[in-house]
Amino acid sequence: MSQSTGQMELREDDIRSHYPAALSLLQGFDHAPRIGATTAVAEEKSSGIGTRRAFRSTTPGLVTQRTTRSEGVRLVERINGLEAGDGLTSPVQAAVLQGLRRGIAVALAVADQYEERTGLAELKRANLQGGLPAAKSVEFSELLTAEALIALQVFASYLSFTLASHVSEDTVEIGSVDEVLTENAPLALQGVLWELDQDIARFATSESRLVATTLAYAESLMEKVAARASTAAQLDPFTTASWRIEAEGFTINGFTPARSAKGTPLTMQFKKPHEVVGNHIAKYQAMKLAKMLMAYDFDRRLNPFAELGGFIFTFMGDGKPGTGKTTLIQMMAGLVNDYCQVAGYGFRYQNFGIDNIDSYQGKSGQNAKAFINTILDPSVIGFGTIDDIDQIAGKRGDRQSSAGQQEVTAVFMEAFAGANTVVRGNCTFGMFSNYPENVDDALRQRAGARFLVDGPQTREDYIDILSLLLGKRHDIPLGDHDLFSAQEIKRAVARSFEGHNRPHEDGLKSVFDRIVGLYGELDTIAKLGSYLKAIQEADERFTGRAIKNITDAVKVRAMDFELPDEWMENPELFLWKDYDTKKAMIEDLRQPITTAMVLQEINRYADSEFRYADKSDEAAIDAMVRDLGRSEEAKRRYLEGKV
Repeated sequence: MSQSTGQMELREDDIRSHYPAALSLLQGFDHAPRIGATTAVAEEKSSGIGTRRAFRSTTPGLVTQRTTRSEGVRLVERINGLEAGDGLTSPVQAAVLQGLRRGIAVALAVADQYEERTGLAELKRANLQGGLPAAKSVEFSELLTAEALIALQVFASYLSFTLASHVSEDTVEIGSVDEVLTENAPLALQGVLWELDQDIARFATSESRLVATTLAYAESLMEKVAARASTAAQLDPFTTASWRIEAEGFTINGFTPARSAKGTPLTMQFKKPHEVVGNHIAKYQAMKLAKMLMAYDFDRRLNPFAELGGFIFTFMGDGKPGTGKTTLIQMMAGLVNDYCQVAGYGFRYQNFGIDNIDSYQGKSGQNAKAFINTILDPSVIGFGTIDDIDQIAGKRGDRQSSAGQQEVTAVFMEAFAGANTVVRGNCTFGMFSNYPENVDDALRQRAGARFLVDGPQTREDYIDILSLLLGKRHDIPLGDHDLFSAQEIKRAVARSFEGHNRPHEDGLKSVFDRIVGLYGELDTIAKLGSYLKAIQEADERFTGRAIKNITDAVKVRAMDFELPDEWMENPELFLWKDYDTKKAMIEDLRQPITTAMVLQEINRYADSEFRYADKSDEAAIDAMVRDLGRSEEAKRRYLEGKV
């Protein structure tokens, strides 16, 4: 794939010229901590909990008279001193050391680029010669601060990028990053290397925890630097430029962390479409969405479907237990995985489960944010699922929801439809639940599409699923039945959509019949709008967001075509085309929007909301009845003197 225009190459010679300085820092230097406090290497109080002292200087970064002595920082010695099993430097230790050396070198090379673009190099020379004009002192100080922040960002981003392939199941919580000094880039790097050395001594009790500690530090450092950069001056020359290192595909785009484009290996058992019995609309939309993702253009970092309309960024799959939600996930993940292998794209799948809810304050929100960022990474195709979301994300105001569940709800709401949400079209998020009525209303309405996973419905469906699950190791005759013919997707989907010409839920049926009685056939925008208003009067939760979700679903229907299979099998036909060509090819397949489409999508969406509301209300009523029953029994026992 061609590289994006305007992206400059960071030359290998420029990086390697800083190797000696980087190696010298790793071999040893003395540093008197300004902000961070030295903590003796002691036994951890609790697994994964940081042990930093609570005391902080009230004048961060200010040079004052202190009695703090300089400390020797020798990262090479520290890392090589870890138990590697045979006394030699292990591949993991070498990878961390090489990542540190190259990360420092890359950071200094980018700092050089910044100096050239801003004139900071000339100001440094003038300052060394004692000839810096007084009128330039403020600008000089601002440029030095900006350069320090840039060096720290690039260093941390490179570490996170290059060590991603060494991630294990170990996690480390290091606490906040303190020693962020911004007087100049070399001092800033010394400060973070001193603090990283402290953390490695404290937490890196094994090779896997060495990697986990280094990555945790890099992530925490990027977060701290980004916060500082939000109020710093003189950063435009860095944030408006972009660099790339061809050797490893590492890109620098302002203060956005770079992520490895490598996908995560999948161990799930994939399912073929014919193995998903019933669930015709859900299956059809999942198959379409899998191909939609593949239209993403890595150079433009945009999907034509996201621009033209009809891309599904978030969806909700709900149904009774055992109706096939897991099978649907396995089918869609398998399709995207296969397509990405053909195209040579990185694919990243991740599920956010109940084990990501942590008892420590703020950790659940951090886990949710990390999950979101992993899937959003614009350098890969991403598919994120949240299974049993009713157990994971708590309802706001629900006293039974834990603080961790409330944190997760807040993160998901902001990520799926917040002020800073950008839909590029490289990823999608699926929320699944047996009890969607227990999901916070605002979060549930952030699901742009609804997949009703209702399982097998017809006699033919049940024959197909029985035959499928029995397998082939039997001699039972099939009988008078055309196996899997009922799962022929086009015919089944058309039949399923026609079933939504009228609502299914009793509450919505009465609204529909009343509006049709008043206006006749709903064949104009005015009549359809009147129907929507009547629905809102019946259920106040039916807001403008619901209308947006319905119109998005209609646009999906306008894209009611599957990209041809041969486009997925031969990437030269479509996947490797430039953005404008792909967009034109998709536009040629687009169909006109009809009133039937709009009415069916209104009924589909409103049916789901009425179904959720009815179940939620019944659950609340049942709970109140139980509470009243307990209260009456308590009164009876009290009056009878049995307590």
